[in-house]
Amino acid sequence: MLPFTVAFTALSMLGAFLAPENGLTNLAMLLSVGLVSLGRLPTAWRSGLLAALALALTLLLRLNPDDKLAFYGLLGVLVAAFLLPNLSRLVRIALGVAILFIAVPIAGLTNSFLFELGIQIGIFAALALGLNVVVGQAGLLDLGFAAFFAIGAYTWGIFGSPQAAQFIPGYPSEGLPGNYLYLFMALAVITAAITGVLIGLPALRLRGDYLAIVTLGLGEVVRVFANNLDKPLNITNGPQGITPVNRPEVGPLAEFLRAIGAERLYGRPIDESIAYAFFFYLLVLLVIGIVVLVNIRLANSRFGRAWVAIREDEIAAKAMGIPLLPTKLLAFATGAAFSGAMGAIFAAKQTFVSPESFTLQASINILAFVILGGMGSIGGAVVGAAAVTVLNIGILKDFSDLLNTWRQTGVTILGYNMANLPPQLNPAKYERLVFGLILILMMIFRPEGLIPEQRHRAELQEARQEAKEGGGK
Repeated sequence: MLPFTVAFTALSMLGAFLAPENGLTNLAMLLSVGLVSLGRLPTAWRSGLLAALALALTLLLRLNPDDKLAFYGLLGVLVAAFLLPNLSRLVRIALGVAILFIAVPIAGLTNSFLFELGIQIGIFAALALGLNVVVGQAGLLDLGFAAFFAIGAYTWGIFGSPQAAQFIPGYPSEGLPGNYLYLFMALAVITAAITGVLIGLPALRLRGDYLAIVTLGLGEVVRVFANNLDKPLNITNGPQGITPVNRPEVGPLAEFLRAIGAERLYGRPIDESIAYAFFFYLLVLLVIGIVVLVNIRLANSRFGRAWVAIREDEIAAKAMGIPLLPTKLLAFATGAAFSGAMGAIFAAKQTFVSPESFTLQASINILAFVILGGMGSIGGAVVGAAAVTVLNIGILKDFSDLLNTWRQTGVTILGYNMANLPPQLNPAKYERLVFGLILILMMIFRPEGLIPEQRHRAELQEARQEAKEGGGK
């Protein structure tokens, strides 16, 4: 296995540099990432090959910033570095820093779409980690989680825009300056956590499907509230949404980018748009790092053990002295706090807040991230969010563009003229169908998720074993 993997990886890298715009060579690089990550290799060889692939993919992105396959390969190396066993901490940190703070910024300065994709992945990953506390660790099915995201977004959206002047006499007509965002991120955490407690107080007296239906309804109440609070006092501006929402100043960051010669990578003078893209990318990375750290600490704390005990058996947990309602409320408040922080960042990034961003579908999508990645798994929640985001924003959109190009140019494939391809056959329009099929296949072939938690994996293996034994009798 080792000689084949090394040879294939070397040949794919050589082919990629000789023909950097050839899709087949880039696809071979992706296959190399898969072989190195999933193959049975010595730890030292795996670490070295991952580092070589990260360097090669970074150079490819520098040569061709529009190379989506190289970017997806970098994401694969990053996931492998943090989730594969037996890799040293030094290797994980070195690869993570190199990819997140060197490779992606270098490519993002010439293709801002990569920054946008990274920001979206980070926002959804934080939301998935928040819901993972509620669903994965505490076992409480919440179908209204987007409500906390909305609370965070409106916390800054109202006061960081001219909207607050509509109902507060003497309030600045342009709203608070953008640098107040950092303060309001903390306030959004507190506001969302309090909302989580208020929603949880009536809802957490129920269990199972009843809890799911009640949280769904309470989540919709928050959205309808935002949709109708434009009278008698115009607090949220109703369905029209709030705009413009102020952003923090990025002048010092732009000056820093100019000082380090980033204009040579960007190809033109550093402007406000690329500075803001880089700023929000760094801000989301910082928040994700804090959220992951807090998740790890909570999972290993007595609160995390109490959540797992409640998830496994509420009656046994209560018999062991665990106070059910306060412990469940803590899970709700913790997950809501993560969501609230990202809501404030989302409002500043979009400069617009509308109730349409926080529908039931948004809550279901966040739940799907957790299920796809593996309930209770911190790494699984991040990978699930990344996989779905890349699928929706990247792969399906790129495939749709490719089909449109073939249709317009009349390419013939296997004797079929693509000009006759129905315009309704657009993969980007069927992202929910594609994602639903993926979830169905996951439930059939890998119900524990892509990166399952050890306890969930053991439970499912035990259940399968009992089913086999029962079927054999």
